[in-house]
Amino acid sequence: MNESRIDKARIEAAVSEILAAIGEDLDRPGLETTPARVAEAYADFFSGVGEDADRHLVDSIPVGDDTGELVLMRDLTFRSVCEHHLLPFQGVAHIAYQPNERVVGLGALPRLLSDYASRPQVQERLTEQVATSIESALRPHGVLVVLEAAHGCVTDRGPRQLNSTIVSVASRGKLADPAARAEIMSLIGSSSRRSAE
Repeated sequence: MNESRIDKARIEAAVSEILAAIGEDLDRPGLETTPARVAEAYADFFSGVGEDADRHLVDSIPVGDDTGELVLMRDLTFRSVCEHHLLPFQGVAHIAYQPNERVVGLGALPRLLSDYASRPQVQERLTEQVATSIESALRPHGVLVVLEAAHGCVTDRGPRQLNSTIVSVASRGKLADPAARAEIMSLIGSSSRRSAE
């Protein structure tokens, strides 16, 4: 995480201004260190800004024809911040690809997701970015990325739908085929059913 490009002093000043603008007393107990705490939180939330997320896929491994039919990582947790209201959204991601002579280390996919999520985002773009990166780096036969998240801009303001989630899907190549997608969705669903039991 490269925090050096994040201007924490400017964030603190901006948060102080927001608190003053809503009529709060910046000197009251409980608020004295709020601007500094928000600056630290923002440095974490937005640590992916300016980072090359694709660097996590550079060290792919050649495996020839012995790749198997599918690689699926289920239930990867993520959090991001919606660029429209700067409110958080969080959920789970499922990332699948059908290898074509190369695979990537299992830790690379969560790191790729985290880098793209750690910037002002919209869920639809985040889904597409992960799928496009895998497609470009590994040249697999197919890619499928499914994200399900709860959004603060829906649960905490506006419609206030506390139990709603948003599902977004990006598919490429052979995994864009409806039958292939249905099979993977079934595998993803079996994970959700097990965790609910």
